[in-house]
Amino acid sequence: MAIQHKQRIGADIVVPFILIALVFGGLFWQKYQEARQLPDTPPGKQGPAVTKKITLFFGDDESHLVREAREVETCEDRSTCLRSLLEELFVGPVGELTAVIPEWTTINSVKIEDPLATVDLGKDFAESLEPGSSAEMMAVYAIVNTICSNMPEIQQVKITLDGDQAARLRHLDLSEPLEPDYSLELPPASTPPQGKK
Repeated sequence: MAIQHKQRIGADIVVPFILIALVFGGLFWQKYQEARQLPDTPPGKQGPAVTKKITLFFGDDESHLVREAREVETCEDRSTCLRSLLEELFVGPVGELTAVIPEWTTINSVKIEDPLATVDLGKDFAESLEPGSSAEMMAVYAIVNTICSNMPEIQQVKITLDGDQAARLRHLDLSEPLEPDYSLELPPASTPPQGKK
């Protein structure tokens, strides 16, 4: 009798735990699948939907930038959209990619003056970056490429640190506006010519 009672208590604890794990696993899998799909239409060409897809840039294990799609709420004001875009980038990837922006990086302000966007970050951005020029390039161009690919009217991004217009990282000069650099992305796998393997 006592053994059956103990087995029943064990089952009463294990079964709800398994159900909760399955629910959270399903939600995570759905979010992961959404993150792997790139937008079907260019930004700015979408209808009056409540949400839209954006493209964010994160890192892989070999110092390349990789695109990750995400669905976010639409916004009307461009400065608000820009800040929301950066906040989404700073949250980090949903899937197996690597965050290249230091955790707790603060966004002081954003300003758009076509074709230039100015993003003022806290100095914690520079102070918390991993050492090395590659980490700096990945972080800076994750920001620039994310902004320019989602807001095509913006062609250059000026990054300042606590208002310093001539900001400089250890290896990278931020005193001039930067254009996107998509060459940092992982090149597509080459396919052999027909008839050759």
